[in-house]
Amino acid sequence: MANELVYREEAAAEYDKAFAHVSSHFLPFLLSAARIGAGMKVLDIASGTGLAAAECLGAVGSTGHVVAADLSEAMVEQAKHRLSSAQNITFAVEDGQSLSFLDSSFDALVCSLGLMFFPDPSRGLSEFLRVLRPGGCAAASVLTLPERSYNGRINAVIAKHLPTIGEATARTFALGDAAHLRQLFESAGFQNVEISRQAHRFRLPSFDYYFGPFERGGASTGQAYLTLSQPVRDMVREEVKRSLGGSDGPVEIEVEFQFASGQRG
Repeated sequence: MANELVYREEAAAEYDKAFAHVSSHFLPFLLSAARIGAGMKVLDIASGTGLAAAECLGAVGSTGHVVAADLSEAMVEQAKHRLSSAQNITFAVEDGQSLSFLDSSFDALVCSLGLMFFPDPSRGLSEFLRVLRPGGCAAASVLTLPERSYNGRINAVIAKHLPTIGEATARTFALGDAAHLRQLFESAGFQNVEISRQAHRFRLPSFDYYFGPFERGGASTGQAYLTLSQPVRDMVREEVKRSLGGSDGPVEIEVEFQFASGQRG
């Protein structure tokens, strides 16, 4: 197991079951931060299964266009499946730190829960700025703290037994500091940088409903979980369950996203 949180085919297949309801709740805040409107050409980078791209399609309307791009081919295939009926969208396998698009190609850019996975977020933000047209906005959502993350609490427990992902797990929360995130945007050259936070408490019908998608290998969390031996998996499951009250019944999980946006001058 490499010292990264990864997305293989199983991760992509179970991603929506694990995350769709969470990401979808916060997407309107992300699109608002990016000032997306009708007729715009928008890049959704680190698109995953296309949840944000679908939201962008609704915002830009029939006269706009969306490009859904992700480093993972498996994720891009999931996005294609989700949005196969849309006419004004294209798909691409792209490294967010080295985009293939020409300068000034997009009116707006969104990155939903992707920037914190970049090995070098500064390089990614410089690329975001480069592909934006003058006056265009980029907006990113990131996690804040493990205890206020939907799956970060699981990553933190897994890291106790799988130290090789400890650094990668910590990095997923490294942009949770508002001052640091602002500094990254401003250093990349963005103007009118704004930082905000939104929180929501999700109520789920059972612990199995929550943990099941990860147990089956969903998202990077599930991929890390499946590398563990069965006895260690059982220990992780029980520790996470205890952290949520120890019941098999309904669970409540407080989730907080931080949003950063900036404009190209």
